[in-house]
Amino acid sequence: MTVQAHIASLEKKHVALEEELQSILASPSSDDKQIADLKRRKLRLKDQMQRLQASTRH
Repeated sequence: MTVQAHIASLEKKHVALEEELQSILASPSSDDKQIADLKRRKLRLKDQMQRLQASTRH
């Protein structure tokens, strides 16, 4: 898998997590632990994408 393909894959996962997060936030019985977990996972993906993008620039 190329770096660009890997970044694209991570972006798709990031979008899917955002959609899941928005769905949970819209629910009246949202679980704070689940929300925090999704936000952490999104942040990890974002960090991975930024590291990969930075490595392609060097």
